[in-house]
Amino acid sequence: MASGLTFRQAPHLTQYDQMVDGNPGLPKADMTPDEKISESTTDESGSAAAKTPSSSENGASKSPAPKARKKRKATKTSSKSSGKGSAAKRTTKKSAPADEASKKATASPAPAEKGTDSAEEQALSSWDRYQLASHKDRPRTSDYLKAVFTEFMEISGDRGFRDDPAVICGMARIDARPVVVIGQEMGKEARERHLRNYGMMHPEGYRKAMRVMNLASRFKMPVVIMIDTKGAYPGTGAEERGQAEAIARNIRDMYKLKVPVVVTVIGAGASGGALGIGLGDRVLMMENSWYNVISPEGCAAILWNDPAMAPRAAEALRLTAEEVFKLGVIDEIVSEPNGGAHLDSEATFESFREAINRNLKELDKLSTQQLLLARAEKYRKMGVFRTQSSDQQT
Repeated sequence: MASGLTFRQAPHLTQYDQMVDGNPGLPKADMTPDEKISESTTDESGSAAAKTPSSSENGASKSPAPKARKKRKATKTSSKSSGKGSAAKRTTKKSAPADEASKKATASPAPAEKGTDSAEEQALSSWDRYQLASHKDRPRTSDYLKAVFTEFMEISGDRGFRDDPAVICGMARIDARPVVVIGQEMGKEARERHLRNYGMMHPEGYRKAMRVMNLASRFKMPVVIMIDTKGAYPGTGAEERGQAEAIARNIRDMYKLKVPVVVTVIGAGASGGALGIGLGDRVLMMENSWYNVISPEGCAAILWNDPAMAPRAAEALRLTAEEVFKLGVIDEIVSEPNGGAHLDSEATFESFREAINRNLKELDKLSTQQLLLARAEKYRKMGVFRTQSSDQQT
């Protein structure tokens, strides 16, 4: 392909135990939920709990023995008699953490890696970027449609059940070029979020999107897709109408599209809700977006039964654009202004426009047969495949 991208293989799930040994923060596979919670509590408390003897080990009762009371009284009198000496000891103990803090403050900051905008951006954790992706003022699909595309004409309904407001589909132009646009819409205000179902699509939404993609393939129009969802809608009605079948059918049929498909994760990209419209020739991510099988809150609820563990789950999931790019799942990271896309939406829209146009021009150089072969090869390279003979050689 013209982009000259290289793909790195992702770690296999069978290496989970090795990852646990290298990262004490991860729970072991054979632990019960109670053991996972107790282990995380022990890690945070340190060795203080180990120093405190339990009543079952030494057989002592809750009330101290008379001799112990006498010793405490003697200690109090000795501390009063010591005067300045005891005060000096107390001052020394309190000043030790302050000295350590002053050393850390005066230490020189770590140099920023190449390719980063600033030291502030480099210091952002996975949890920080996850929160930026969930910011209430972050640009959504409707904002991109108004700022980047022109002459947008919406197409509604799946011709089978009803329309799904969680996904917006239609035809538009980007720099005078006709394209088909599909985007999941979360909404911003409370009423709009309720109307859009927080970007969680029903089966009819996936079927509507596929209907529009087939129109694009028929009329030789490229497809531009924007992903912004925390998952497909898990309600009873959605399951009865074939939620899993609709997602699987979209993934299969998107392999057959005879036009370029460029996908961009503009905010949240979770689970099958994102994959149902996420297969493309080029997959991009905004700098402060995330892409994973589950949200950090959901992961923390399953592993630790504690929502407060979400920041630790965010680090373990490797869901940021930089981590996903290293795994070879995406092809490009679209830059955002320092502090997030909501602080300078115009610069964000311009970066998005440039990335879409550039990738479409590169894909235009491929014939239909080359496009289909490259698309299939792109996804076959993902993951690690082991055989018994290769294991013996290693």
